[in-house]
Amino acid sequence: MPKMKTNRGAAKRFSLTGSGKIRRGKAFASHILTKKSTKRKRGLRQNGLLDSANTKMLRKLLPYM
Repeated sequence: MPKMKTNRGAAKRFSLTGSGKIRRGKAFASHILTKKSTKRKRGLRQNGLLDSANTKMLRKLLPYM
C-alpha cells in the first residue's frame, strides 16, 4: 500500500497540542483592523482549538499528525 499524502495547506495551518488536540489560528486578523476594538484584536492573537465536528475531517487531511 502506498504512503498517504499530507495536505500541505492544512499542515501549515494546524498543529498538535501536547494532549493531542488540534490547534488553529483565528480568522479576521489580517486587515481592516481600524474598525475592530483593541479587545477583539487581542483575542484574535490567541490560538483556538478545533472543534470535534471538524476534527475527523482534518485527520484525513493530516494522516500522520
